[in-house]
Amino acid sequence: MKKLLAFIFLISSFAQAQFTINGTLTHSLDTDWVILYSIEGSRQLFVQNTNIKKDSVVIDGKSQAIGTFQFTLPLDTKIGSYRIKYRTTDPGFVDFIFNKENVSFTFHPDYPEQTVLFSESKENILYKNYLIEISAQQQKLDSLQVVAFRDEQLDLEANYKKILAEINSIQTTYLDSTKEMYVQPFIKATLRANPSEIKTTPKEYLSNMRTTFFDNMDFANTTLLNSSFLVDRITDYVFYINYSEDQETQQKLYKESIETVFSKIKDVNFKKDVIEFLIGQFEENKNVEMIDHLFDDYYNKLPKSLQSEKFKSEKLTLLATEIGRTAPNFSWKENGETLQLATLKDAKNYVLVFWSTDCSHCLKEIPELYQFLQEKNNIKVVAFSLERNDFGWKNMKKTLPNWRHILGLNKWENKIARTYNINATPTYFVLNADKEIIAKPDELKELKAFLEKL
Repeated sequence: MKKLLAFIFLISSFAQAQFTINGTLTHSLDTDWVILYSIEGSRQLFVQNTNIKKDSVVIDGKSQAIGTFQFTLPLDTKIGSYRIKYRTTDPGFVDFIFNKENVSFTFHPDYPEQTVLFSESKENILYKNYLIEISAQQQKLDSLQVVAFRDEQLDLEANYKKILAEINSIQTTYLDSTKEMYVQPFIKATLRANPSEIKTTPKEYLSNMRTTFFDNMDFANTTLLNSSFLVDRITDYVFYINYSEDQETQQKLYKESIETVFSKIKDVNFKKDVIEFLIGQFEENKNVEMIDHLFDDYYNKLPKSLQSEKFKSEKLTLLATEIGRTAPNFSWKENGETLQLATLKDAKNYVLVFWSTDCSHCLKEIPELYQFLQEKNNIKVVAFSLERNDFGWKNMKKTLPNWRHILGLNKWENKIARTYNINATPTYFVLNADKEIIAKPDELKELKAFLEKL
């Protein structure tokens, strides 16, 4: 009997020694997997994965496809911020807090942030309710600001202060109700630093927002550091709050906003993560100037132990042939003379073209380009031919006199081709006299149009 009771107690204890994360997708999904990650700043660390069970329910007499999933977490699972991810592209994830309690939620897979509702987990329910209440009042305040911009003669100060008082009241209520809870730092940091008086011009309003944006965020708080919260706010600040349609002004704003961000960060590990994150963001739109700025002024000044030469090499190699970069140098033999791309001085501009004699597009476009450039003496061509042997190339180059001709054997595996990230022929680069890349036309038509403007 004692053994039976001990066994029952053991089974009962085991059942309590774990937590569950339950999710329900309220609409059909084109995938059947979901992955659980823990979040640490800009990094997401794999925890486990599971399948989505697909089913259907009847709503208002109509069948609706849904999906459900469950993760089981051991008792010693780390408290913190977590993410379930069900797509490789956005929108495709839901973030939540785990603090030693079961978590259950539903969401629409196409609008996860707007639709997620928690039915289990005191921490997440409180935070979601807070976000709903505070956002509603903040929208009222912002709407009042817009009205003030449109008509400076309106007296809106009393209404403004009334809504602001309501916002502050909501904030106080939730801060009191979340004492000793994991979620409280998020509530403290979420509150906007609204001005005490209404602003009458957009310029004044934006200036205030830029200078006070991070006022309620504690960059030393470990709860915030070990979540996506600060990285998300940094993204908003750099890419949305500091925005201009003028490209030169935008670059200046990027630099100013980045300087502000890093003036707030004291934790060097988090600083490293944020630098790498921002480099990744600027990599998406090929903003070489900002990537160089982040490496030169921030990443290279980190402690050597935190710098990754592999990371630097990979990023700089990927961007080695982007517009604004100096074209990677290479040399070749021509009429017994060794020449280098970097030292050519016989033209105002150059077209560097990677082509091949077994490329049908090349056989059509290269002669057409040759004819087009016949009367453009200030433009010279450096033709780099990617071949498996020299037979076709020797014959073809005879029909293209006055071009610089380079034979690149091993085709796609050619070292220079790989340096230039060549994966298709023909590939065109337009260079200035200093061999800086000033254009990368995708087609011959685009190349001609660009050259006509030089």
